[in-house]
Amino acid sequence: MATEYPAFDAKAIEQAIDTGRRHAEALQKGPRQLSADHGELKVSAQCISLSVQNGKVCLNLPLGLGSVCLPVPSWVPGGATVQACLDICTVLGIPCGVEVTVSFNGQRIVQKGFGCC
Repeated sequence: MATEYPAFDAKAIEQAIDTGRRHAEALQKGPRQLSADHGELKVSAQCISLSVQNGKVCLNLPLGLGSVCLPVPSWVPGGATVQACLDICTVLGIPCGVEVTVSFNGQRIVQKGFGCC
């Protein structure tokens, strides 16, 4: 039996993907703002609270990327509540990866990209 981990809200993920799609459409319709703008965009989707267990936090990733456990520094106490924030990465409006940032007491402690992020 697979372990169930916390996950991000599907609606928040879809809204972030839609933002990337709209950005790409705007680039195609109008003049480019920067010649180096290839349509890559990272959009914040949502933050959720997680509990530190055995020196790590575990969660489900969207876009079919599966589950992941990320290590946290040893000075973060077991059972502490941390915040995990999800960014959706797109290229030309197509979602291609995610980035997870974990914070404790307002301090970023872990950041990890998956896919194109």
